[in-house]
Amino acid sequence: MPGCTDRCRCGTSGAAPEPAAAPAGPARFRSIFAIPGMDCPAEETLIRLRLADAGVAALNFDLPGRQLTVDHAGSPERLLERLRPLGFGAELADSRPLAGSESVPDAGDAMEARVLRRLLAINAAMFVVEIVAGWWAGSVGLIADALDMFADAAVYGLALYAVGHAAAAKLAAARLAGLLQLLLALGALAETGRRMLLGAAPEGIAMIGIAVFALAANVACLALLHRHRDGGVHLRASYLFSANDVLANLGVIVAGGLVAWTGSPWPDWLIGSAIGLLVLAGAVRILRLR
Repeated sequence: MPGCTDRCRCGTSGAAPEPAAAPAGPARFRSIFAIPGMDCPAEETLIRLRLADAGVAALNFDLPGRQLTVDHAGSPERLLERLRPLGFGAELADSRPLAGSESVPDAGDAMEARVLRRLLAINAAMFVVEIVAGWWAGSVGLIADALDMFADAAVYGLALYAVGHAAAAKLAAARLAGLLQLLLALGALAETGRRMLLGAAPEGIAMIGIAVFALAANVACLALLHRHRDGGVHLRASYLFSANDVLANLGVIVAGGLVAWTGSPWPDWLIGSAIGLLVLAGAVRILRLR
C-alpha cells in the first residue's frame, strides 16, 4: 500500500507471536513394587542390573519394608515383566503419574563409594584368609564362610563398578562374578562330599580361632556402617547384610566348638553345606539375569 511504513507491515496488534509448544515427552510414572524376597544388597544389585536399561529415572529401595519405588517412563507392567524372572515374588502395589519436577531423592555417591571400597577391601582380605585357613584346618565350614565373604565382596565390587558404566558392561561384570561364585560354591560342596566319604575331621580349635577372626572383620564392617545405616540405600542394605554375616560366623564358631567337644566332623559338614548352598543360590540368581 502506498505510504505504508515498516511498522505497518508488522501487523496491527503489536503482540509477539506465541512460541511453538515443545513436543510432550513420554508419560512418567512413580510405581511401587512389593518384593517379598528382597532383603539384602545381593537382591538389590540384581534388581538394579535387571532395570539398568529399562528407561528408569530413579530407584528407591526399602529393604526392611520389602518395597521398591521407581520413577520411570512407560508402563509399570513392563518393569514387572523384568522383575518376575528373578524369583523374588515381585508384584505391582501402586502406580501414579509423576508431576513435572518430581523425582526420587538419591544419596551422595562419593560418600557411599568410599564406604563400599572399605567394605570391599575387608571382605576380599577375609576371603583369602578363610579359604587358606579352611583348607589348612580341613574345615569345609571355614571354606564355605570364605565363599560368603567372596559373595559380599562381589556385591560391593559390582555396586562400585556400576557407577558410570553402560547396562551391558554392568551385566557382563555381574555374570563374571556369578560364574566365579558358582564355581567356588560347587567346589566347596564337592569338597564337603569328599570329606564326608573319607570321614576326615577338621581341627575344631582352629575353626573357632579363624571364625572369631572373621567375626571381628564383620563387626568392623558393622562399626564402619553404623553411622551410615540411615543414609543411602546401599549403606542401609549393607548394614543388614553384614549383620547376617555375623550369624554365619557364629554358626561356624558353634560348629567348631561341637567338633572339638564331640570329636565328630558332622557339625562342620552341616554348616559348610548350609552356607555353600546359600552362596550357590546367590550365584544362580546372578547368572539368570538377561
